[in-house]
Amino acid sequence: MKPARFTYHAPRDLGEALQLLADHGDEAKVLAGGQSLLPLLNFRMASPEHLVDINRLPDLSAPRRNADGWTIPALARQREVETSAELAADVPLLEQALVQVAHPQIRNRGTVCGSLAHGDAAAELPAAMLALGATMRVAGRRGEREVPVEDFFQFHLTTAIEPDELLLEVRVDDLPAGTHTSFQEFATRRGDFGIAGVAAVVGLAASGAVTSCRLAVSGVAPTPVRLTETEQLIVGNVLEPALIDAAGSATQDEVSPTGDVHADAAYRRQLAGTLTKRALREVTTKASLTHV
Repeated sequence: MKPARFTYHAPRDLGEALQLLADHGDEAKVLAGGQSLLPLLNFRMASPEHLVDINRLPDLSAPRRNADGWTIPALARQREVETSAELAADVPLLEQALVQVAHPQIRNRGTVCGSLAHGDAAAELPAAMLALGATMRVAGRRGEREVPVEDFFQFHLTTAIEPDELLLEVRVDDLPAGTHTSFQEFATRRGDFGIAGVAAVVGLAASGAVTSCRLAVSGVAPTPVRLTETEQLIVGNVLEPALIDAAGSATQDEVSPTGDVHADAAYRRQLAGTLTKRALREVTTKASLTHV
């Protein structure tokens, strides 16, 4: 199939892009990498009257280092973030999640912010950003505002971005010393959306006790889900096998997935628990290697 007719716009600066979104609102869609939008257009699951291509906007392509973390702007390609040694050293969870996104050809064109703005609950990056406690900077003609990741994803394919706004960038802070991360996912075929995935960001003291923990799971709800009860079970304790098994069981109790053609609810619940255990085991392995 081919997309329905639309008017194509190619603004040359941010002000022009934001004005187009203000003028057309719900009738417009933003085009960055296009890896989520173009299939929707081709299948006519989306039929905007206006397409605003932001690829010509300056200064939105390269991730940049800040005093206390990283900023990933709207046009930063997933592959660039994935292969950045500097980013991987500071925020390794991004590379761990991105290698599981579709295929390299998709990641060469797809943008990090585009995936976040699309808001698919089965996607890897929303869960990773939730585990990292990221902050989204959204811009419109009325000004700019910051949205904590906990408030950004609102429902399936629905975010806090208003129709006349653009996700300008996402910011992630450096991880404290002693923090280890893991992203675990299961998909029926390599490159498919995961049936479920778990992102883990765990701080460990020299004694092995957990000082901080953020766990986020994808594919089990209309948005990525923070596993706050499982986190509370872990913090303050040592990640021994019995505790890791208990965390897997707690995850199963905490999520309430629904079934679809790919997996029923019971399978997704069990899978979320299994992936939580895998993520925590990998964290302990990395911690052991660090202290060798």
